[in-house]
Amino acid sequence: MKWLCSISLFVALTLNSALADNTQLPSPDLPRDAYVNALLQKMTLSEKIGQLRLISVGPDNPKEAIREMIKKGQVGAIFNTVTRPDIRAMQDQVMQLSRLKIPLFFAYDIVHGQRTVFPISLGLAASWNLDAVATSARIAAFEGSEDGLNMTWAPMVDITRDPRWGRVSEGLGEDTFLASEMGRVMVSSFQGDNPAGRHSLMTSVKHFALYGAAEGGRDYNTVDMSPQRMFQDYLPPYKAALDAGSGGVMVALNSINGTPATANTWLLKDLLRKQWHFSGIAISDHGAVKELINHGVAGSPKEAVKIALDAGIDMSMGDIYFSRYLPEMIKSGEVSESELDDAVRHVLNVKYDMGLFRDPYSHLGPVGSDPKDTNAESRLHRAEAREVARQSLVLLKNRLQTLPLKKQGTIAVIGPLADSQRDIIGSWSAAGRIDQAVTLLAGIRNAVAGKATVVYARGSNITDHKDMVAFLNSYEVSVKQDPRTPQAMLDEAVKTAERADVIVAAVGESQGMAHEASSRSNITIPDGQRRLIDALKATGKPLVLVLMNGRPLALVHENQQADAILETWFSGTEGGNAIADVLFGDYNPSGKLPMSFPRSVGQIPIYYNHLPTGRPYNPQAPDKYTSHYFDEANGPLYPFGYGLSYTRFSVSDVKLSSPTMPRDGSINVSVTLTNTGDRDGDTVAQLYIHDVKASISRPVQMLRGFRQVFLKAGESKQVTFKLDAEALKFYNQQMQWVAEPGAFDVMVGLDSARVKTARFQLL
Repeated sequence: MKWLCSISLFVALTLNSALADNTQLPSPDLPRDAYVNALLQKMTLSEKIGQLRLISVGPDNPKEAIREMIKKGQVGAIFNTVTRPDIRAMQDQVMQLSRLKIPLFFAYDIVHGQRTVFPISLGLAASWNLDAVATSARIAAFEGSEDGLNMTWAPMVDITRDPRWGRVSEGLGEDTFLASEMGRVMVSSFQGDNPAGRHSLMTSVKHFALYGAAEGGRDYNTVDMSPQRMFQDYLPPYKAALDAGSGGVMVALNSINGTPATANTWLLKDLLRKQWHFSGIAISDHGAVKELINHGVAGSPKEAVKIALDAGIDMSMGDIYFSRYLPEMIKSGEVSESELDDAVRHVLNVKYDMGLFRDPYSHLGPVGSDPKDTNAESRLHRAEAREVARQSLVLLKNRLQTLPLKKQGTIAVIGPLADSQRDIIGSWSAAGRIDQAVTLLAGIRNAVAGKATVVYARGSNITDHKDMVAFLNSYEVSVKQDPRTPQAMLDEAVKTAERADVIVAAVGESQGMAHEASSRSNITIPDGQRRLIDALKATGKPLVLVLMNGRPLALVHENQQADAILETWFSGTEGGNAIADVLFGDYNPSGKLPMSFPRSVGQIPIYYNHLPTGRPYNPQAPDKYTSHYFDEANGPLYPFGYGLSYTRFSVSDVKLSSPTMPRDGSINVSVTLTNTGDRDGDTVAQLYIHDVKASISRPVQMLRGFRQVFLKAGESKQVTFKLDAEALKFYNQQMQWVAEPGAFDVMVGLDSARVKTARFQLL
């Protein structure tokens, strides 16, 4: 017990010393709670409120004005500043001019790369490869921390089953298990072993909670959901990311069962703090405190401030309500100072965890160490970006082995996305430089240099809809229109195609069509591009469609027209080279879909792990009075988990280590995978389960494991998954977390639609 007394004495002496000087920060050797409590006792009301302000650099807040606020202790953190000189100047303002010298932290939207841009998150999910995801996050953390940043607004783990939502591109798809696994790995890879590490970035998981379930797929819209669905399907990815150690959460803009997340005490205190034991920082999304008035739960700015703070918002992003109204409200007693202290404590906690009190310049290095060229090519990680991008590509169709292409003859590269550097890096591309991105046209030319002739035509604009173009260009000119008439571009494309042996057409969406505030009611390829595809098909030449898009699209007609279709998402800085690697067979595609592709918008929502119905539809024996649409084929065009290869794989029958599973035990589930083709390749073995009879209906399938497997041509390997009772649990009608005894089907396949099945009993 003597060592405990010694530690207590050390803390007490250090604490008393820290409190003696009201302008000196406590010793960073103090434990976090003691340090933060000591610091809180020194802070004025104005300084406390200042810590709750997260300021965006921009036209409304120029750097000069922000620096003046910093000097007065009126800013807690900054976002949208991404260069070391600017960040250093602001931190200098704190350390040289503010009274208590409480460091700022600096944050940015590093969602799929900082300077090296990796595939969009939906593309990363399509890799089904945790190592690839980890690589992208580690490099993003390295580059972000080298730019002086401390936090990223990532990962986004919102489950979504509605591809109309524009922010599908930022997420990890429709499946709870896949998103949970990838979110966990992203947090661990961004933060490393210690969020205070030199090349670590603290994460802020978003958007808490249920943002991806916005009604109608309309951004910012309301969410109404049963507790079972919420806890079963939508909340686990947030929980997995927080359990991995995420220091922050960004709170969603939507309401949940009538209560906006920013005002939701149950969500932010009962669930997040008490039930999940989260001790980090809860940050509002941009302007969300103000928006409580529009939501209809606050009648005035002061009421919005009180509601948000009461609910558990610690830091307000991008608005001035906290700083404008809190001083008066605390002095009048409308808000207690202890409640303010709770929020400030969470802000100071993450700054302590980031190591900023020990070294405010930990991600900046000494004066004179800033890169001479912030945008230097040498700062990029191109090889890793190319490798990860290759793994994200999904081969959707390959009739008569149209792919891989031969590096010979004449290849026509056509389409409005074929030579677009802006679009290939996608939305939320952080500090990525457009002029450093490799387009599809450039990638193909690189691949066949000296071996084949490449001819190019734009063919069409991304869209000919003037109002749509104006909308997409309302914040930045990202969609550039060719001034020629649609017919002139079409004629040029046909003439170009007629000179070629094969056509590679890059079609889909601009990156701005799959972005925040870019929900679409029509998820087909825009009409002008569809006319282009029709004309190219009419030439009779082999037609390869290279899709660029940030959401599942409805592609029934295109699937009928194309000889091959390659889904490339928005694949990042090295996207063009990565796509060319796959097109020409230098890399055998292995990606799998993280979302189901509907046949039409009328099928939405469509997702593989739906609940059964009392009148299920059987396409092999159709019956009128069953759950289906009568006007088109039922089921998705491409199912969840789907993706082809240049070789073929077979899956053996499922073998179980036992026909029964004890409640405190486990069973092994094994299959033999065989590469029955003539090329080496990777595939992804996917394990699903179904609870045959339970106290409430359970999904027809639930992903519970996946494994990427490399097989040489003709090679076989046994793949074994371990299942225990934890993987069988669910929330019952009483919201108890249980695994009920009975029969379970276990399914293994290469996608969710084609599986081999066995059955066991949970005792």
